[in-house]
Amino acid sequence: MSVTILGLGHGDPRALTLEAMDALAGAHEIFLRTQEHPTVAALPKHLRIHSFDHIYESQSTFDSIYSAIANEIIKRGEKGDVLYAVPGHPMFAEITVQKILSQARAKNISTRVIAGVSFVDAVCAALELDPLARGMQIADATDVARQHFPHLDADQPALIGQVYNRAIASDCKLTLLVLYPPDHSVTRIDGAGTANQKIETLPLAEVDRVDDFGLLTTLYIPPLPRPSSTNALGEVVGRLRAPDGCPWDRAQTHQSLRKDFLEECYEVLETLDEDDMPHLQEELGDLLLHIFLQTQIASEAGEFTLSDVVADISEKLIRRHPHVFGDVKVSGTDEIIANWETIKRAENGGNAKRKKANIPPRLPALMRAQKVAKRVKIEANLSNIGKAIARLPRTRKREQAIGEILFALAAYAASKHVDAETALRVVANRKIS
Repeated sequence: MSVTILGLGHGDPRALTLEAMDALAGAHEIFLRTQEHPTVAALPKHLRIHSFDHIYESQSTFDSIYSAIANEIIKRGEKGDVLYAVPGHPMFAEITVQKILSQARAKNISTRVIAGVSFVDAVCAALELDPLARGMQIADATDVARQHFPHLDADQPALIGQVYNRAIASDCKLTLLVLYPPDHSVTRIDGAGTANQKIETLPLAEVDRVDDFGLLTTLYIPPLPRPSSTNALGEVVGRLRAPDGCPWDRAQTHQSLRKDFLEECYEVLETLDEDDMPHLQEELGDLLLHIFLQTQIASEAGEFTLSDVVADISEKLIRRHPHVFGDVKVSGTDEIIANWETIKRAENGGNAKRKKANIPPRLPALMRAQKVAKRVKIEANLSNIGKAIARLPRTRKREQAIGEILFALAAYAASKHVDAETALRVVANRKIS
């Protein structure tokens, strides 16, 4: 009882290894994940060839397809020796292989993996690339197409394999455009290492504007022309804080950065008020610098790391959006907000003191008033404002009375889903413009 898994290589039969050729010569039959591969036509004539292509038509998901193939190979492996072949290298982007190896271990079926020349080898040879020189990233087109943000470092080159049709290419493009500009030059390689090899460089925005895709289509994404990743920023901040770095940056603490952090927040708001996108880009960078400085200081003290910060907020967003990441059904925004508050209360253990403490005391006054009004469910209507104004002439505590008026206005604005802080800032800006 054994399963031999053989790599057919990148598509040129001459790339089959001697080990693979010996295994093929000694076998009577072979099972192929797919017959859609150039090397299949050159397999020894004595072999009985079986293909699993029909399963792609009968199953609705790739996972069910790959599970069905693996189950069939394991079933045959329990009865005798079986030879199973896949395109490229068996350990590169071959989910059926991983499933077969896992099941074989559980059932004590012996396995043997015969290496093949992978698409990575062929593409790197075609483009004269050293995959280790700059940390080549390798991704499967189907995975990239499913992502909403590419799981790539824009400062490192990347290969995206198995861009097998135009729809996958289009979905990959949409994902990549979140990280790369539309005019970023990418290279498309078809049939790398074969007699039909074709190489074309084009803008990212145009990668899906042709129809001749196939299982041997790969995209090469070069790094962006200037350091652009969070890793790059982390390295810069780490260098500034290093023993031989900048004395000013090294002297900063969590507390010393507080004032500058607040100023940067207000500068971001100013660019939003002015709808100034170039300056917004710059100010968001300044704000991001403060986040990295704070986390760098914390990591040096063993308090937490940037990874902890990202993990916490990612988990919180997933936990508080069960209607997106779970199976909760909602009828509209009001129900989403209600669910959010319910989840927050559960996170705080229903602690009333903690609930009140969730409103930072140093928020701008109008913003804090609106949050308090929502939290304690103040009745918000125009009559409250009128009552507060009517009491103003009859009291000496004018500060208290005006505060009541402002609070009533803030509560009313909150009930109408208007941000009072922004509304006041916009009107004030108009008065002096």
